[in-house]
Amino acid sequence: MFWYAFREREMILDLSELVAGYRMHTRYFQTGGLAEDIPPGFYPECRKFVEWMPKAIADYDTLLRNERDLERPHSRTRTTESRGRDRARAVGPCAAASGVDWDLRRDDPYLFYDRVNFRVPVLPHGDTYDRYRVRIEEMRASVEIVEQCLDRLERLEGEPWIADDRKVVLPPREELHTSMESLIHHFKIVTEGYRVPEGEVYVAVESARGELGCYIVSDGGPRPWRVKFRAPVVRGPRGDGRRPCRARTSPT
Repeated sequence: MFWYAFREREMILDLSELVAGYRMHTRYFQTGGLAEDIPPGFYPECRKFVEWMPKAIADYDTLLRNERDLERPHSRTRTTESRGRDRARAVGPCAAASGVDWDLRRDDPYLFYDRVNFRVPVLPHGDTYDRYRVRIEEMRASVEIVEQCLDRLERLEGEPWIADDRKVVLPPREELHTSMESLIHHFKIVTEGYRVPEGEVYVAVESARGELGCYIVSDGGPRPWRVKFRAPVVRGPRGDGRRPCRARTSPT
């Protein structure tokens, strides 16, 4: 199963390389928009992937269910005990498999999620089988989201892909040879960065494992005064959001 998934992983990385020039760890998304416009040929290739991926997900589902006998009533992946939302000690897909109907993309939308239609899979038992089914359905929902975004992007082709605020966005390279003001803005952003107003903000997204948040405090300078990431972790015994850890084996 692991090697079957590498087939689609390579297709996704090829799309990333087509857009950004890198397969992983790209700097395509940046302050103010994108590093550059979407290149010609991306939309047809992404359409091919969107058409292919549902078939691949069906292959995953069939392969796992048939080989592991996941749907047998007495399978070890199933349990007779129903775990309600009050007993769920997880976030993300594990919480959704325990009956917790919560998804930041739908309940506290950000980016473009308030303008796309998608299903949030929720199952009641919290066992291994329900967690498996939630992840399979989430992949199908992701394909639906990508398809809707593609439809809108194609209609917006030719629109601006980055802001024109020279205080936070580098000016076009061709202007550096003809405009002293653009050269100064470029030099100041590269050497000093841009200043963020004093204050604090917390932003969270629905990652593959649950809520992934970032808390930033600014003192008005070009660098954050404090940064704290909230990783999607299993809640502790009292629901304090901390991951239980093993005791250290050495004084260090």
